[in-house]
Amino acid sequence: MQSDLQINHRNFIIYKFLNSLFTGVSVGILFVIYSNNIEPSTYSLGGIALAGLMMMLSLMYSKILNNYYFFRISLFVELVLLFLIIYFLIFSFSTTTSLLIYCGYQLSFVFGSYLLRAETLSLKKDKILTWVDMSKNAGYLVGLLVSFLFYKIIESDFQFQVLGYNISGLNIANNELQVFNIHYLLLIIEVIIIFSLIKSFKRVKN
Repeated sequence: MQSDLQINHRNFIIYKFLNSLFTGVSVGILFVIYSNNIEPSTYSLGGIALAGLMMMLSLMYSKILNNYYFFRISLFVELVLLFLIIYFLIFSFSTTTSLLIYCGYQLSFVFGSYLLRAETLSLKKDKILTWVDMSKNAGYLVGLLVSFLFYKIIESDFQFQVLGYNISGLNIANNELQVFNIHYLLLIIEVIIIFSLIKSFKRVKN
């Protein structure tokens, strides 16, 4: 039951590209969300909890380092991120929101080392691992570029006409409004990521 999943390499490479694209697009949002809302001591407590949970998870490697758990833990992490995005779009900026997002991201970081090791063990072949790492780097770079262009476009105050229609910039200079608006883009990306993750694993008929 726990070994009936195989990875579709092509779809998995696309998934890792999109996953890193998300990271690149979202790289600046946490600095704005966390600013002035979380006490510095909270980061210390969060780091302690993170280290402790990672140690506990590592004790379970003999059981969970397989495709069965690799898929389910990967999906769990992506669903946590999807929940955080939707929650933020509904409730916006607040101390509660900042703490929830901080805890959610810390929870996803707990599985970071596991996912990397499971990925390496599952893929095995050097050529596939090379393509996966290349897709990660490419996705991250594209994500950074997308976020840069997004912020520059929505803060611009341009005006021009296309086929008689007036096109104007949003002129949003406020950092919090910029971060709020980019979450709509992150929502779209995350939904596509979850779909690509599901397509990356296939059941093997015994």
